[in-house]
Amino acid sequence: MRNTKLMTASLCAVLLGGMTAFHAFCDTTAVTADGFASGSTYIVAEASETGDETNEINETNETASTAGSASYGTGSDSSAGYSSALDTADLFTSRDLEQEADLSEAKAVTVSDGETVTIKTGGVYVIKGTASNAQILVTASDDDKVQLVLDGVSITNESIPCIYVKNADKVFVTTTESENTLSVTGTFTADGDTNTDAVIFSRDDLTLNGKGILNISSTDNGISSKDDLKITGGTINITCTSDALEANDSILMADGTVAISTSKDGLHAENDEDNTKGYIYIRGGNLTVEAGDDAVHATTIAQIDGGTLTLTGREGIEGTWIQINDGTVSISASDDGINAGQKSQIATPTAEFNGGTVTIVMGSGDTDAVDSNGNLIINGGTLDITAQSPFDYDGSGQLNGGTLIVNGTETTSLANQMGGGGMGGHGGMGGHGGHTGGRQGGW
Repeated sequence: MRNTKLMTASLCAVLLGGMTAFHAFCDTTAVTADGFASGSTYIVAEASETGDETNEINETNETASTAGSASYGTGSDSSAGYSSALDTADLFTSRDLEQEADLSEAKAVTVSDGETVTIKTGGVYVIKGTASNAQILVTASDDDKVQLVLDGVSITNESIPCIYVKNADKVFVTTTESENTLSVTGTFTADGDTNTDAVIFSRDDLTLNGKGILNISSTDNGISSKDDLKITGGTINITCTSDALEANDSILMADGTVAISTSKDGLHAENDEDNTKGYIYIRGGNLTVEAGDDAVHATTIAQIDGGTLTLTGREGIEGTWIQINDGTVSISASDDGINAGQKSQIATPTAEFNGGTVTIVMGSGDTDAVDSNGNLIINGGTLDITAQSPFDYDGSGQLNGGTLIVNGTETTSLANQMGGGGMGGHGGMGGHGGHTGGRQGGW
């Protein structure tokens, strides 16, 4: 697990913990299984009262990687005259960005109806097959890294996650050049006090990558991580009724293609116990979101350094400090296109534009293209707005550069719907001193 530390003197790292028991196993009989490494066992449990069966995979534990170290800072200064909200230097490891798994010592797993495959040790596991009411359950050690390679898998469940990471240091879900489908069709069943309410549910760090397609369908959340959630490759299609991508600490996207259709939020980063966590960082890839609520929702910082984002929802991007430095962002919204609110004390609410191309088209009524409960800063890039109310900010409004187009006309003034001036510039409530960064530890 990873500790996250925000860069203000008053903030400290919080280590999340607490694991509860899940499945109870029946008496077992060991048999040899084809496709496993020499000396491994494949244990098949007798049917339980509910008719479920359990498979346990026991393999020699790998030595945990010690690569990576804590890296905190105030973000890299840019020649364009702004500082990055996040320290992005070590957000992705080399293994995060590798799109093919090392299969030299991989173990083969085939899913079956009504069975739970339990992975207890680190390693690479190639998952195949079609099944209903089946689950991949990871119960590894705190220092184990597990890679699940999906190779043409289809799992349809009624009430439990298709993949449940109960314990590990970190888990990679990697697709081969194949199409994979994971679906939950009914009401999720909790694991004790834990609402395991996502098709892929992880209590620890989770990275999704690969070269194939992963289709997710859910009656609740799509993919959830109680730590960090990263996407670095592959094609991910999510249809769900709640949050499509959800994480306690952070959601990070380096590459890949993600298409989301949800009744709630597309990306949602929030820690109920610590509002200094919950940031979103996007530096590449293609993200398309059709959301019933917020397309992108961060508690602290939402930073975009690249990629192509097409966002439709009640609100496009919401967070305390929203910083767009590059990329192509298109927003269609019915309330606020971009909303900077005081969701965390890490900084004054700020909407900041330093580069890239941002297009915002607002619906009619009481709507704002850019709404900041603090400051609005435009240093560069192109901001093209179609709205009755282009701006609503309560603090300082700065137009220092870039190209601003409002309702088809280029302008050099910030027309404020409400009038501002109360909270000062970069200062106020600590200004931009509360930068977030940290180790995305291990591999």
